[in-house]
Order: sequence, then structure tokens, then C-alpha cells
Amino acid sequence: MRAGGILVLACALFTRRLHSVTERHEPMEESMPRLAVGVSGTGTLLEAMIARKLEISFVFADRQCRGYDIAREHGIACLMLPHLVFTASFDRDQYTRYVNYVLDERDIDVFAMAGFMTVLAPLMFEGRYRGRVLNTHPSLLPKFKGAHAVRDAFNAGEQVSGCTIHVATEELDSGEILAQARVARRDDDTVESWHERIKVAERALYPRIIESFMLTRL
Repeated sequence: MRAGGILVLACALFTRRLHSVTERHEPMEESMPRLAVGVSGTGTLLEAMIARKLEISFVFADRQCRGYDIAREHGIACLMLPHLVFTASFDRDQYTRYVNYVLDERDIDVFAMAGFMTVLAPLMFEGRYRGRVLNTHPSLLPKFKGAHAVRDAFNAGEQVSGCTIHVATEELDSGEILAQARVARRDDDTVESWHERIKVAERALYPRIIESFMLTRL
């Protein structure tokens, strides 16, 4: 039999098998979106995601930290992407290209920053991951952006602040707001005690919003 005949026969057999499967109405397994989490610190947000039973495909850290150790302890695939230079000479574009490469290799759909401290270059928020990078911030955005949001809210005399889950963009602490939790300031609060209660709200809210985002947006 010629090669063309063999190919036709193979296609016919495959089609017959496909029709047979379809007629039996066998359920087809749908693949869940693949989630990666970036960590830099204590890993309490990662722990909250694990407690929520989110299916985490991959964790990476930009430095040695407890979050990285938690991922290893739970058998989650993880990688250290060290941010070795914390000066003006840091090549942010090159580092971000490496992050993109690592995520692409693992076919990641959503990247959730969980206390991930490296500011990524604009190219992170283009192409495949545009609208798919999530972050949490300890204020009610758009108020009090930046690294000292709780202190700034405290010094401004705010009586209510909280946390914001949002889609990350190249503009720091901006992007679509997905959810917020309000945390009232108590009379005896310090910056630290208020921040701790905001963190509790973050750990409750962030995993739920990630889960909802993956089920409804992708």
C-alpha cells in the first residue's frame, strides 16, 4: 500500500474512534488554569492559598525566604530567581524577560504576587500576561500607594483603611480593582498592630479572589 493510502486509512480509523468516543458521551477533562505565585518574604499569603486548596503549579522567589521553604515543604514545584543587585545598575528588563521565560516554560496562565518585592518591567504586563498578573496592596486604593501605605494612612489620621486585590499593571499599585476589605483603626492601634489586622484581611480575601478570577476570567 502506498504512503497516501496508509495515511487515508489511519485518518479513517482515527475518525471512527473519535465518533465512537463521542457516541458514548464520555466526559472530557477540562484543564484548570495554571497558577504561579511569586514570593519574597514570610509566605503567609502563600500559606493562605494552600489552606484554600488552590492548585498552585509553580512558586518562585527573588531571594531566599520562608515563602520559598513553604513551597518546598508542600511539594510545590519552585525555583529561586535571585535578584542579586539592589542598586541602580539592576537590569530590570533582563530580569523580567527571565521571569517571563520561566512562566512560559511552565505554561502559566495567572501570576499572583504574594509579597513579591521586585518591581517588574512594563514588558511583564504585555502579551500573554496582560491582565493576568494579580497583586494585593495594604490600603484602599487609589489612596496611599507605595511601600509605606499603612504608615501613611495612619499618619494622615485615617480611621478606616484595608487591603485591595487588583490586576497589576506597569503603573505601581494601579490597575483594575477586583475586591477590597475595610479594616477600622482602633483607638489603641499602632502602625504595626493595624497593619497586622490588615494582613489578616488580606489572607482571607486574596485566595478567594484568585480562585474566582481563574474560574470566571479565563
